[in-house]
Amino acid sequence: MTDLSVFYKLDADIAWEPTDPGVKRKVMAYNDQLMIVKVAFETGAVGTLHAHRHLQLSYIESGSFEVEIAGHKKVLRTGDVFSVPSQAIHGVVCKAEGVLIDVFNPMREDFLPR
Repeated sequence: MTDLSVFYKLDADIAWEPTDPGVKRKVMAYNDQLMIVKVAFETGAVGTLHAHRHLQLSYIESGSFEVEIAGHKKVLRTGDVFSVPSQAIHGVVCKAEGVLIDVFNPMREDFLPR
């Protein structure tokens, strides 16, 4: 018998959760060490500058974003990736409607339903 506990729901089965104006997210899968989250932005929406203890990698699935990490800014587009060190102040401004795929280590407990 196959252990299906390593497979997760399809994207269509997971509801979007609004976060900030023009921003919504879906927690796609997680365990104690990793979490993967899909975040959709409308053009002009802002991922406010913030910091957290987690390591973060973000893949730009679609769109264009001005990404700021530790005071450095760069415009990134579909297919680009950025890395956020633990405790680095970072955020984004969506230049063209798009989606980020964020991976966190360890998982973000604050993203789980209460």
